[in-house]
Amino acid sequence: MAESVKPLLEVQGLKKYFPIHQGFLRKLVGHVKAVDNVNFTVAAGETLGVVGESGCGKTTLGRCILRLYTPTAGKVLLNLDERTIDVTEMEGEDQRLFRRRAQIIFQDPFASLNPRMNILETVGEPLLVNKVAQGRELEERVKDVIVQVGLRVEHLRRFPHSFSGGQRQRVGIARALVVNPKLVVADEPVSALDVSIQAQILNLLQRLQEEFQLTYIFVSHDMSVIRYISDRIAVMYAGKLVELGAKDALLNQPRHPYTELLLAAVPRTSKESRGQRVVVAGEPPDVSNLPSGCVFRERCKYAKEICSQEEPQLVALAPGYFASCHFAQELELAGINQPIKYASYPQVD
Repeated sequence: MAESVKPLLEVQGLKKYFPIHQGFLRKLVGHVKAVDNVNFTVAAGETLGVVGESGCGKTTLGRCILRLYTPTAGKVLLNLDERTIDVTEMEGEDQRLFRRRAQIIFQDPFASLNPRMNILETVGEPLLVNKVAQGRELEERVKDVIVQVGLRVEHLRRFPHSFSGGQRQRVGIARALVVNPKLVVADEPVSALDVSIQAQILNLLQRLQEEFQLTYIFVSHDMSVIRYISDRIAVMYAGKLVELGAKDALLNQPRHPYTELLLAAVPRTSKESRGQRVVVAGEPPDVSNLPSGCVFRERCKYAKEICSQEEPQLVALAPGYFASCHFAQELELAGINQPIKYASYPQVD
């Protein structure tokens, strides 16, 4: 029997709690549960979109995967041809290899670049730090990747202040790709850009994925962007993964009420699928003081008594499809191309 192919990335029971201290003696009084028991895998060459409201933990998740934050608990495994790296416990040669194989594209193209370094120095820095290339070889590699992201060689001696937002983000992409990574975490890479520039960057990322055989974890709060670029979608709410599945299945037949609300916020173009604009009652919960049971129950119109008593677990509803809702098998929720049905929610005409 042929061996099953291992996923490139495995996330197992990942948690990230930030301590809360108060008083003169800085007494520990609680924790902010930014990421709470998240499990998923990412296959080589695919794009996993991670979506949710601001504060849901999606950026923290990406930074824990890259070990920019040290996880509180759980495991992150990166399965490479050379070896399997346990990201949560790596050191020495494993850490050096991981830094070459996993990179990040930051959200803010203005703040993520050092204003005192020109583009050659900025894009070439990962090559120097990881001892991949230097001197003439470094400059040639930087020239190649700069051209691939849509900039010109004559830009190499310029500084970040002379570029537009879209050009700066291309520099950030070049910096991530110059060491030939396998995994790239894109943390809202287009949210700070104009809409027309967003489309250019998304198309660029898709082209580069094919050329470099990249695997993306694409973080965004914009379901339209996630819909465009993802193969699978992971929905997060209050630090928890509440739904995970193939893009088409999740968009057309969501199984968690929170996903239904996210899809309702996507602009409709056809008259048949338009509805009144939805204004959801309530606010996301305080992740330092989560409610009992289901974290979404206080905003959910389908909630029943069991929702306040038992926390739903993320369970498989179909091969590769997971949701954490007590009534996931029973509810008929509106997909992205269906009319919006929210009569019980406050609405704006």
